[in-house]
Amino acid sequence: MDRTVVAGLDGSPESRAAVEWAAREAELRGLPLKIVHVWEPDPGPLDRAPMLGVETRAHWSERIPRESAAGLRARHPGLEITAEHLPGRAYEILPKVALSAELLVLGSRALGALGGFLVGSVGQSVIAHTEVPVVLVRAGHQAVDEHEADPAGVPSAHTAFRPVLLGLDTGGQADDVTAFAFEEAARRGTRLRVLNAYNLPPYYVYGLAADPTLHDEITREQAAALTEALERWRKEYPSVEVVEESRPGSAGQLLADASRQASLVVVGRRVRHGRIGTHIGSVTHAVLHHATAPVAVVAHP
Repeated sequence: MDRTVVAGLDGSPESRAAVEWAAREAELRGLPLKIVHVWEPDPGPLDRAPMLGVETRAHWSERIPRESAAGLRARHPGLEITAEHLPGRAYEILPKVALSAELLVLGSRALGALGGFLVGSVGQSVIAHTEVPVVLVRAGHQAVDEHEADPAGVPSAHTAFRPVLLGLDTGGQADDVTAFAFEEAARRGTRLRVLNAYNLPPYYVYGLAADPTLHDEITREQAAALTEALERWRKEYPSVEVVEESRPGSAGQLLADASRQASLVVVGRRVRHGRIGTHIGSVTHAVLHHATAPVAVVAHP
């Protein structure tokens, strides 16, 4: 494997934020950064200008990764940065490029305070067909004060990271997902907040009305299961401070709410070979559209 961090760039503010995030992540990992700009020579906005031929459009398109790389080199002088300009369709090219990478970083567009974020068909397709971790980054993250934690790790390399947030399913969490979250917390020198969401079966709900102590019993059982699931990982990463939280409710909603205090949210996606479409799971789908921090989607068997 060619150990690199790959960032997809299309020239939008969201993709530029993703590239900046990827640069800091590459520095944390001690890896080079590869910027990939996929140019689709099909009809698009530039084709509406009759004076621009194919070669002219390609020339202007090639400037996007070149100028972005130049700016990053100035801000990250110790980081090895390369840029590629590839013709084709992003949802086909990016998964292929990611085959030789450790991480793929993309941007997603905000819809507004109540509307969440847009992970379009291209982004969802790339996530569904990429087996290395994929991180979706929002545009517009800024540190309010130089002494405050920077929620997204950009734009300042001198601000501390907020905790990493992991959504954990005690019923069968994949090791790949948990290991990724612990590694990211260790790299950032920050806490790992582990959130386990569970739903109460209908017969429990009815039982609670007759026996209020049943709620406490369920809470203790869920907390014990979470502690047990993390025991091995605490031993493997003794330097990482772990904060456990087990709560009833929707996993997607709880993770989205908790993302406001996180530098990175980590969720899993089961690899489904042979499936047609962009199946990424309901919880992951909800987190991608509503979390305010960057979201890492880790594929697992």
